[in-house]
Amino acid sequence: MMGPAHSLSGAAAWLGVGGAAAAAGHAMPWPVLVAGALICAGAALAPDLDHKAATISRAFGPVSKTLCEVVDKLSYAVYKATRKPGDPRRTGGHRTLTHTWVWAVMIGAAASGVAYAGGRWGVLAILFVHMVLAVEGLLWKAARVSSDVLVWLLGASSAWMLAGVLDQPGNGSNWLFTDPGQEYLWLGLPILLGALVHDIGDALTVSGCPVLWPIPIGRKRWYPIGPPKAMRFRAGAWVEVKVLMPVFMLLGGVGALFALNLV
Repeated sequence: MMGPAHSLSGAAAWLGVGGAAAAAGHAMPWPVLVAGALICAGAALAPDLDHKAATISRAFGPVSKTLCEVVDKLSYAVYKATRKPGDPRRTGGHRTLTHTWVWAVMIGAAASGVAYAGGRWGVLAILFVHMVLAVEGLLWKAARVSSDVLVWLLGASSAWMLAGVLDQPGNGSNWLFTDPGQEYLWLGLPILLGALVHDIGDALTVSGCPVLWPIPIGRKRWYPIGPPKAMRFRAGAWVEVKVLMPVFMLLGGVGALFALNLV
């Protein structure tokens, strides 16, 4: 999938979680719903950190470009070290390590760790990174004609305002974890979910996605999970733009209505 579809699917997924939480009697305060949806939208771009041409590689200038090169090499090294006889030979690491459930869990846990150990500045850092990515994904047309500095300023101001709102009593900093210092551990959840939604989206395309690694399937450890090939599509194809993106928006809207107890 392309970046905009990934971000929309991430936002829709968190809004759906909000609806499920409300149905289970543990409704999210609206700031948690909004912040989580934006974080998940940004996190749904992050697995492409192994691709130098992806949206995330451009999002933070030379820093993200360098990081993409490092992650690509790391992913390729892990692929070579763990491939089975049935896995094809590759020349790069795209759609390997960062497109697995293991990576999703690791990155979600790491974010929770940063929020716990870093306090307010750790929370602000997580929010800033994902607000910038959310702008790049959800407002892709505007982001591409704007300067990077403007996008960063929008991300920074959004992160600052969201942190301020979440910190207010009853607004959700302790929505899930109430012990002192643990209030923002929940920030890892939309990040984990965004990565998994990205993998599911890529599994729908012609190449599939090795989301189950390192669980072996037959003679492959990097088995590209996906629906029957007749049901797959190429990234950016009409079915993604004309069908899936409107469906994601519709599902997100329905999830938000349930999450806010409006239906």
